[in-house]
Amino acid sequence: MRLVCLSDTHTLHERVEVPDGDVLIHAGDFCGRGDTFEAFTFAQWFLGQPHRHKVVVAGNHDVCLEKDSSLGRKLFGGAYLFESGVEIEGLKFWGAPWQPEFYDWAFNLPRGPRLREKWAKIPVGVDVLITHGPPHGVLDRVGDRLTGCEELKKALVRVKPKLHIFGHIHEGYGREGGSVNASICTAAYRPTNSPIVEDL
Repeated sequence: MRLVCLSDTHTLHERVEVPDGDVLIHAGDFCGRGDTFEAFTFAQWFLGQPHRHKVVVAGNHDVCLEKDSSLGRKLFGGAYLFESGVEIEGLKFWGAPWQPEFYDWAFNLPRGPRLREKWAKIPVGVDVLITHGPPHGVLDRVGDRLTGCEELKKALVRVKPKLHIFGHIHEGYGREGGSVNASICTAAYRPTNSPIVEDL
C-alpha cells in the first residue's frame, strides 16, 4: 500500500504536486488563521483528490476544529481522525491532534500528565500513527532546541507502529527510521517541500 504524506500546507495546498498513491494522509495545519472557510476550502480539495482512501488529523492552526468538535466529521466524514482509528485494507491507522503548548493556538496541552493521558489512548497494534506534532528528539529541532513531546516518545515505545507521520515543526521535514515529518511549508511558510511517499 502506497501512503502519500502531507502536513502543514497552511492554505497553500493547491500549490502542492501530489503523487499518486492508495492513501492520502494529512497530519494537520491545513489552515492559516484557522477559520471555517479555510477548513472548508481545504476539505473540498482534499476529498477531491483521486486517492482511494484519505486520512486527516487537525493541527494547531486548525482552530475552528477545536472550537467546534463536530466540524471535523462534518467536513471530512470518516477520513477525520480525532483520538480514533480506522482500518484500511488490513492496515490500522490511528490519529490525534495534540502537541505540547505552543503559543495560544489550538490542541495545546501542558507537558506531562495531560499529554500522557491522551497518548495512553493509542491502542497497541496500530500500524500507522498520525499525530500533528513530533515525539521528542525526532525531526523536532528548532535552532538548538528539541521541541517534540516526551510523552509521545514514551507511547511510541509501547505501541511500536510501523510508521509515525507528523508535521508541526517545519524545520524537521524528512525521514528518520520509521518517522516521517511531512511538513510541506518551510520555516518561512513556503510550500516547497515535496509530499513524502511510503510503501507498507
